[in-house]
Amino acid sequence: MKLPRNFFKPLAVGAPTPLRELPVKLERMIHFVPPHIEKLRAKVPELIAEVDVVLGNLEDAIPADAKQAARAGFITMAKANDFGATGLWTRINALNSPWMLDDVIEVVGAVGEKLDVVMLPKVEGAWDIHYLDQLLAQLEAKHALKKPILIHAILETAEGVDNVANIAIASPRMHGISLGPADLAASRAMKTTRVGGGHPQYKVLADPNPDGKPRTEFQQDLWHYTLAKMVDACAAAGIKPFYGPFGDFSDEQACEAQFRNAFIMGCAGAWTLHPSQRVFSPDPAEVAFAKKIIDAMPTGSGAVMIDGKMQDDATWKQAKVLLDLAHLVASKDPDIAARYRL
Repeated sequence: MKLPRNFFKPLAVGAPTPLRELPVKLERMIHFVPPHIEKLRAKVPELIAEVDVVLGNLEDAIPADAKQAARAGFITMAKANDFGATGLWTRINALNSPWMLDDVIEVVGAVGEKLDVVMLPKVEGAWDIHYLDQLLAQLEAKHALKKPILIHAILETAEGVDNVANIAIASPRMHGISLGPADLAASRAMKTTRVGGGHPQYKVLADPNPDGKPRTEFQQDLWHYTLAKMVDACAAAGIKPFYGPFGDFSDEQACEAQFRNAFIMGCAGAWTLHPSQRVFSPDPAEVAFAKKIIDAMPTGSGAVMIDGKMQDDATWKQAKVLLDLAHLVASKDPDIAARYRL
């Protein structure tokens, strides 16, 4: 076990000091780009203004014979663009793959100063984070980087879910954790081919009707338990939880419902292949009511009645979470800022 006084020490001589607090950034949408496709790389300049994070994907969905082209394409993409307040991330290949080591060495060596986060797939325990943590520190020192690169873990195995609390606190580099429902379903031997969302056969029934009419059925969320466990682990560690992908691009309503549920539960964002998904922004009516609470209780102490509802220090804390996020969203999105009237 690493002693507390050593937790925030650099893991290599010359590496930057690890952060004690995550940077305050809007990360509602992690937009995946397959960097081996030149036509899609060309769209990155316009994407930068539309999304919160641009992620160059080097792992799943990249064919084995295109892995090196994807890596080179990401480096080209990173060098060619000024990302400003928009995050630049990459998802590297898994630790047991033949491409992972070159992914990290080449990307950090070429564009380490621009890179904000490395997303690590199939994390099973703190040991996976420890390995990447040390490797990044060595590369940061070698290339004289001034800021540490953060790590984002993907929760997509049963072992990872079992160890999620330890993963969340494995390193001061930890940025957050994303739920990866497709690989997790396979790891658990779940009987579904869906990527995220509910399942029509995973349901509860209402009580029998006295008149013998068919009973009402309620479809359930396969991922509620796992998501809640992940959110708790992230909140306790002071890092960010994210929902992963929603696989049915044709069902916008279901995607929006799933992402909104994740947002309400505490997630900071989700993965997207389309930049119009903005459900990780507070509802204007909720923001207006939160502002009423903060205005009525500037210090957060005492209790007041607002619109017939009692508000106290606990609801003040809830209101502050909403209002702080609203200000962050408003700074990025002028259209939403006008609706918030902040």
